This record gives sequence, structure tokens and C-alpha cells, in this order.
Amino acid sequence: MAHRTPRGLLAGATATVALLMTAASASATTTAPVPVLGPQARVFMVNPVQSSGDQTLTDAKDAADAVPASAYATVALRNLDGSGGLSGRWVSVRSDTGASARVADAASYNRHDDQFEQVMAYFWVNEAQEYLQGLGFGSELPGANDRVQPVRINQYGADNSFFSDKKAEIRYGKGGVDDAEDAEVIVHEYGHAVHNAQVPGFGTSPEAGSIGEAFGDYLAVTVGEHAAARYGWPMKTDVACVADWDSVMYSDAPHCLRRIDSDKTYADRVGEVHADGEIWSRALFDIRTALGARVADRIIVDAQFGFAPDTSFAAAANTTVATAQQMYGKSAADAVRAAFRARGIPGVA
Repeated sequence: MAHRTPRGLLAGATATVALLMTAASASATTTAPVPVLGPQARVFMVNPVQSSGDQTLTDAKDAADAVPASAYATVALRNLDGSGGLSGRWVSVRSDTGASARVADAASYNRHDDQFEQVMAYFWVNEAQEYLQGLGFGSELPGANDRVQPVRINQYGADNSFFSDKKAEIRYGKGGVDDAEDAEVIVHEYGHAVHNAQVPGFGTSPEAGSIGEAFGDYLAVTVGEHAAARYGWPMKTDVACVADWDSVMYSDAPHCLRRIDSDKTYADRVGEVHADGEIWSRALFDIRTALGARVADRIIVDAQFGFAPDTSFAAAANTTVATAQQMYGKSAADAVRAAFRARGIPGVA
């Protein structure tokens, strides 16, 4: 979905909730740093602004020296198919800009190289699906887009990224900070692919579209935070801020594309899916704060199998409450219900 238009950001961000979120999710996801085994690559640690805390970074026309070397990490490229290119069990990168990246060279690329974005897309889409697999999706729970996800990079020279349900592929744009340089943009679009795999054609009403944008933002934050804990990477900006790096060209510092901790309620709807999505994403954020990362995300993702393509906020909220009750009982259901009621969503049972 188009997402480049900057939205007004709320100045009254709830710092207390953000701190609680960090503590809750860290206790649920922190593990010893993962050793780098197998084919190696350089990627950004989520994004350069988040890992450095430097709000003055700018794109500088893709210049390599615009971003410090400390923003990169060396990682393993997992689940490759052995072809020598960026194709594997969960993602296949098909680029129309520049030569195709070679796995053998993946540790040498930097942001000036077209191939760096291809490597970023492969690593972070794979990371997102591995996160879902780790929650039990594809084993004890139904798979959530557990297939090879086609990805194209720098399409049409436009600063826009989107998921195409006709071809079930993701396209990442360029312009300013190229979209596939920011892991949270990569994972946001993968969130649309997950929704469409769970409910084909999802997002045919304004409220369903808003839920889709909200889930993309929420998944971007949760996967990025999990990866930072998994690999021992620094996080020096507000966790609730989405796409700190991608948004440097069109937002004031501290840079955010959107937030998942806004104070918006159902009464604040304006009829635009990205703006209204901040209502739903705040509810998801509060569920995560109340229940911890793993329990919350299992409920949130599993509930989406029961959404209709044109679901309303009320219907989706009630489905999520029922899913929490079925999976974890009354206490979890009460926490989920409270999160949606705090957003003023009508009809929450």
C-alpha cells in the first residue's frame, strides 16, 4: 500500500507505555546473540537512525559515507536454496534495478550498491517469517504466509512500496532513502503479504484497510525489536517510532513515518487508512505491553485468520478478544478487550 505521504505525528507520545513495552518484550524475546554461521552479508541493524540515535543522518544521494560503518552488522543469510542468488525457502528477490546480488559478495555491499537493498530485503523478509515460525505459525498453528515471497526492488523509480495482491509480490521503491534500506519498511510491506495470505483480498473496506496498515506497522516494530534482542544490536530511538531512517527526508526530528503509541481513538478517524491505522496499532501495542511479546503476537496473528476481507474495527476486535479467550483464557481476553475499549472502538463485547 502507498505510504509515503507524511502524517501529522502526535507530540504527546506516551513515554511510560514505551518503556513498559521495551521491558515486557525484552523479557519475552531476549536471547544470547546468534552466531554468524553460513553465507554472510552486511545489513543495517534495523535502520541507521535507530541503531545510532543520530537524527541528523541524511540520504546524500545514496552516498556510502552518509551512514557510519557502525550502522552495519554482519549476519548469516539463512534458508537459501543454493542457487548463488537471493532465493530461498521464504523469499525470492527479483530486482529490475542493477545487477542481481550474489550471495558470495553479500558481505561486501554497502548502501551505495543497488545489491545492498536486495540483501536487506532477503534478510528481513526471512527474519520476519522466522519470527512467525518461532511463534508456532506453520507448526502448532496455521502457517502465516509460509511460502516463498516474491520481492522486487526499486520499481518504476518511485518513492513508494506496496504489496500487489494480483501477483502476491512486494515491490520496494526508491527516492530519498530507498525503501529497502529500512528494515521497518521492508517488514511493514511483508505484513500486507501475511494478511493477504491469511485472508485473500483483505482490506476491501476503509476500516479493514486501516487494520492492514496498522498490522504492518506493528509487525515492523515487533520484528525489529526481536531482531535487536536476538543479535545484541543497540536500539537508541523510541521503539514505537516506525521507519526512523526512511522518513528522514519528509519528517522533522525525531524522525518517524508513523507511531504505534498514538493517543488516537475511534472518534479521531479521518478516513485515510494510514492515519486511522494508528488507532488500531495503539491497541496492538497495548496488548503487547499487557501480555508480553510472545503471547500478544500469537493472539494478534492467529485472530487475523478469522477476519473478513471487509472487516470493521468492532468485528476484528471481537474476533481478537475471542481468540485470546480460546488460547489463554479470561485474563488474556480481558486485557485484549481493555486495549480496544481504550481506543473507543464501539461494539466491543
